[in-house]
Amino acid sequence: DVQLQASGGGSVQPGGTLRLSCTASGFSLGDYAVAWFRRAPGKEREGVSCRSADGSTYVGDSVKGRFTISSDIAKNTMYLQMNSLKPEDTAIYYCAVARSSAATSNAEWYRYWGQGTQVTVSS
Repeated sequence: DVQLQASGGGSVQPGGTLRLSCTASGFSLGDYAVAWFRRAPGKEREGVSCRSADGSTYVGDSVKGRFTISSDIAKNTMYLQMNSLKPEDTAIYYCAVARSSAATSNAEWYRYWGQGTQVTVSS
């Protein structure tokens, strides 16, 4: 049974940090591209960052220099380190795993999705 279990969301003040985790079961995370997406209230889903199986990464302009995507293959877990958080980062964050090893910011490319974890940035 294939599952993605996301965790690590919460409420922080502007300038704070959070690390999201997403643990996969039923398949090996290292064989596929992975990504984080988010959906803010009243907005379209947005690609935050993605990582190909070869380690190459893409980071969206709105989070560049603040967010970092990574994977721990031994733990079959992917992460999103979020630093210098801003109120506009408030959203539900979703992890996703692609149909292949190559990453893209196109959500249609991803076959497995985690359940979402809420991130709220507010003073």
